[in-house]
Amino acid sequence: MAENTTADTQDSQETPILRMQKMYIKDCSFENPNSPEIFRATQSSEPNVELNLQLNNKKVGDDHWEVALEINAKVVTKEESPRVLFILEIEHAAVFLLKHIPEQHMPMVLGVECPTLLFPFTRQIISQISVDGGFMPFLMEPVNFMALFQNAQKNKEKSN
Repeated sequence: MAENTTADTQDSQETPILRMQKMYIKDCSFENPNSPEIFRATQSSEPNVELNLQLNNKKVGDDHWEVALEINAKVVTKEESPRVLFILEIEHAAVFLLKHIPEQHMPMVLGVECPTLLFPFTRQIISQISVDGGFMPFLMEPVNFMALFQNAQKNKEKSN
């Protein structure tokens, strides 16, 4: 019986751990270059959105990794001469505890699992910032990080 307990303890020590430890905003900028005039204009249609998303990660300790989402959004009116409604830039990050995860799974954990956990919080911050800037909530569509990861892997294979 004592042998089983020891084996159970060893198994639990080898159980993979993925835990978000801390979230924070590294950088944030909101520009409203055409205010207050832009608020007097009537918006008859959905604006155009130019959106860029970049994912970064780096090891910050023995079992700790920082995963950061950098999002740049430029929202412009749909007119003959478009005007900028707002420009929003944010770098939102989190530190994750990643323990007992096999090395071959780390790229997927850092490129899919971690950003999937972080993104809903980033999306909420972006929405609130746009409201605080005087606009309707800017609701980003959910991001399929698995598809992005798979496309990046295919592109990497093609270039090799």
